[in-house]
Amino acid sequence: MHSLKTIPITLEDRTAAITNTDFDDMYDRVFFQVVRNPGDTATRIYEMHVRATRNRNALPAKGEPVITLYFQPDETLGTITFNKHHKTMPMNHFLRKMSFFGSSLMRKFTASDGREYKWSYRSLDEQEWTCSTADDSYLVAHYDLKPPELPIYDVSGNKLIIYPHFAHITADILASLLIMRHISQYNL
Repeated sequence: MHSLKTIPITLEDRTAAITNTDFDDMYDRVFFQVVRNPGDTATRIYEMHVRATRNRNALPAKGEPVITLYFQPDETLGTITFNKHHKTMPMNHFLRKMSFFGSSLMRKFTASDGREYKWSYRSLDEQEWTCSTADDSYLVAHYDLKPPELPIYDVSGNKLIIYPHFAHITADILASLLIMRHISQYNL
């Protein structure tokens, strides 16, 4: 039998929306709620103590979010705030293009562990987004959308997989993924 420490964190993304969704681990180890109120330009990421999807209406997110993404009124990139560390920086400094003329959909970031990671769009088969170490030594995480031909039952089929050695930066990975998906959605 495998220890839960050796099984990847598999966060089901309930809606696949970048502004209001829940990310719940299938083994109930970690839960996040992503909230953006109508008319607001801030997307807040809350770490929940219980499965968010079962309690979204009964237990709305409260308290301080772990990370807040502040976008400009025209949806261009703004700032990211890591509330636990009281650190704010421009999103373009947190998530940097790999090269000046490179694709906007391939960017690197420095996580809270001090190491550099990178996201790329559709660089591997069956992965919408792929996160690896900056030198491509390790696959860190990937985000997969449900194939349109598959029926939906009790789960959405959209998932963020984070490999065990990188579980300690789960919130960083989630925040950077949301920004990458925002960049893609708004052609930034």
